[in-house]
Amino acid sequence: MTRLILCCVLLLSALSLQAKPLPVEAFGKLPQFEQVKLSPDGKKFAYVRHTKGYSLVGVMDLGSGRNSYVVKTDNQKFKISWYVWANNDKLLVSADYPVYRDGVKYKESRLLKASADGGSALEPVITIRQGEQSPQFQDNVIDLLPDDPHNILMGLRLTNGNTLDVYKVDLSSAKKRRMVLRGKHNISNWMTDQQHRVRLGFGRDETRIFYRLYDLASDEWRSIWDYEIFDAPDITPLGFGLDPNTLYIRALHNDHYAIFKVDVSKPDLPRELVYADDNYDIEGSLIYSRKTRDVIGVYHGEANNAKIFFDPAYAQFQTALNAAIPDAFNSVVSMSDDEQRYILYSSNVQTPGAYFLGDRKANTMDFILEEYPLLFEQPLSDKQKVSYKARDGLMIEGYVTLPPANVTPNKAALVIPHGGPMARNYSGFDWFSQFFASRGYTVFEPNFRGSSGYGFDFEMASIRQWGGAMQDDLADGAHWLAKQYPIDSQRICILGASYGGYAALMAAVKQQDTFKCAASLAGVSDLEYLVRKARRFTNYKVVKKQIGSDSDLLEQNSPINFAKQINIPVLLIHGDKDRVVDVYHSREMFDELQDEGKEVEYIELENGNHYLEIEENRLKTLSAFEAFLHKHL
Repeated sequence: MTRLILCCVLLLSALSLQAKPLPVEAFGKLPQFEQVKLSPDGKKFAYVRHTKGYSLVGVMDLGSGRNSYVVKTDNQKFKISWYVWANNDKLLVSADYPVYRDGVKYKESRLLKASADGGSALEPVITIRQGEQSPQFQDNVIDLLPDDPHNILMGLRLTNGNTLDVYKVDLSSAKKRRMVLRGKHNISNWMTDQQHRVRLGFGRDETRIFYRLYDLASDEWRSIWDYEIFDAPDITPLGFGLDPNTLYIRALHNDHYAIFKVDVSKPDLPRELVYADDNYDIEGSLIYSRKTRDVIGVYHGEANNAKIFFDPAYAQFQTALNAAIPDAFNSVVSMSDDEQRYILYSSNVQTPGAYFLGDRKANTMDFILEEYPLLFEQPLSDKQKVSYKARDGLMIEGYVTLPPANVTPNKAALVIPHGGPMARNYSGFDWFSQFFASRGYTVFEPNFRGSSGYGFDFEMASIRQWGGAMQDDLADGAHWLAKQYPIDSQRICILGASYGGYAALMAAVKQQDTFKCAASLAGVSDLEYLVRKARRFTNYKVVKKQIGSDSDLLEQNSPINFAKQINIPVLLIHGDKDRVVDVYHSREMFDELQDEGKEVEYIELENGNHYLEIEENRLKTLSAFEAFLHKHL
């Protein structure tokens, strides 16, 4: 009898849990902590904290236990983009400022410096002298110069808007700097070798990408590679090895991008294959040893723990970490210079985002911070990798997230195309898809043609093809999903952001037999406007080449011109300070749909940018999506 009562209690508890889903805040609040990094000596760690609408950079002194906040922003005046330790006592913080000038919306970046003990005010790293230009981007750090901790190398356009000069900047004074290399025409960035010499320049001349190398033997600059963007497989320099004549690059190998090392001392630039994946592109950056400063591996999203190690000692260390925290994604995100202390980021469905402080000498690893505390030990679902065949026979990969075990599936589904479109989805924890799964929806995120990661030809299928076969892939994926999973084929909605928002609106135009509703966050609605607005920026010809320049075709593939044909409910959400996709796209789409008497709702996010980086706006967006889907699915 006691056992029967206990079973009834457990059943009632489970039913109660199903009846009350996790709050929107559990998913929509900004990560409580992120970007955790050790100081070079390993005696402090810094982090970004989000709380009550503010973002802060904090520093914890491991010796004294003292915590200091050195940067604070409400994310309205400026946003923290990234930060680094300049030395053991100073942090450099990149801040993005929204700007509206001469009728153009864009952002400016500034590099700020902060004392790690919080003892001094936040200050700019540089101030503009009389006669100098004030460049839009002032956070281009080329080299932190670890052997010269009070100076850094920066790329700045102070003398000419078309040339990026290299300066050695003194961190003790905002006006102390000297030019170490005069810029060359159209060079947009510079790379140093591990001896901290400027060795490589890369840039763009309209749609031509080119690279120039400083040859140590001849003491001269020479051109090494150039190609037309989107027309040929690109070559991407990733960094120099400890040997100054070894340059690591990403280039095509058997239809996928792989890692090579190049001997730049030889005129013919011979390549040696370092690592390749037969099925996927290697898209990540190099991994360097803090101690030896040589290359030890590469980040690869399809690899276990997203890393491939070339050095067996580091591979063994990773194996030990995986044994300590099994069945989890484990990644060392920061190390001290002597590599004895480290910060480990670990994530799985029980703990989506936890940081640990490890000490290799003491053989200890202690929990320190958590990303999503409201999701700790809550039932979540792993993403499942799947593949399906498009109507023309092309195989498409994607990820399915099912409702967690304690949530009753509602037999409805969401197709969520990613942004870009030259981007892709990966496995692992994702607050966005997990939110919808927690509401009982089956979530499908396809890596449609045009996505990155599947080879040059696959990615180039997006060029001047908005609204074409990429769009068909989404409907094909929805039909496949309905056959493979217990969902109602008449209860599928499409929802996306940026390009994904565009795809949702085009689905409302072309695929109403597949999707019952469409929701667009910061989506493009007018391709002609998108291309026309690019005239004010230096990438205008790249945009024309990518999106297209034929006015008739742009018009035919712009949802804004087909409001009359849309007969499914539409939700539009857009930030009024979006510097990537102008709010014009959603405002005008809303007006057109309203004029035609269509079922449409529009929410404009105050001070919202393209990435939902204001917590209030993120929560408002998730709540709006939830209400919209509940009403129409």
